[in-house]
Amino acid sequence: MPAPSTRLVILETPRLVIRNWLETDRDLFREINCDPKVMEFFAVRRSHAEADAFLLRLNESILESGIGFYCLELKASGEPLGFCGLSRTNLPGIFPDGTVEIGWRLATRFWGKGYVTEASRALLDFAFTAKGMEAVVSFAVEKNTRSTSVMERLGMHRLPHLDFSHPRVPDTHPHLQRHVVYAITSDEWKARRARP
Repeated sequence: MPAPSTRLVILETPRLVIRNWLETDRDLFREINCDPKVMEFFAVRRSHAEADAFLLRLNESILESGIGFYCLELKASGEPLGFCGLSRTNLPGIFPDGTVEIGWRLATRFWGKGYVTEASRALLDFAFTAKGMEAVVSFAVEKNTRSTSVMERLGMHRLPHLDFSHPRVPDTHPHLQRHVVYAITSDEWKARRARP
């Protein structure tokens, strides 16, 4: 089944459109799911067929719940960059039911330009204002300093007591199992936004 051809815009930022995934995004999505640099801290590399199926699941989540890992589109060119979004953690025994995470993944040619931070700020505002969420978490492999640095720029704080070994990371990749957890509450976000 192909991805949709109709754009559903969730948010816009100065440089980005945050939207659903389209059929025209398929090549970019395949690229980021098998690029060894992008997937350095993940145990899987998806085949084209697996990436296509994952793209459809992401769109289903967006349509069903209004949240998910959205496509990021560069306004200046209309090209997709990767994703950033909000999603249920679905890690029972680690996070309470209903816990929402923020996460991201970009093609390497778009790294280092602040796109993830820009999109994440808009999405946290969306989470706490439009969606009425009380808190959002984020987590990454401990050595993934690119991601944890973004979390810190967003004002998220480390919660060492919640660090965990990811149950979906196989024993063949022990160096990718340990994850560190960051979080920010609605009150913390609103106080941060209110500062001059």
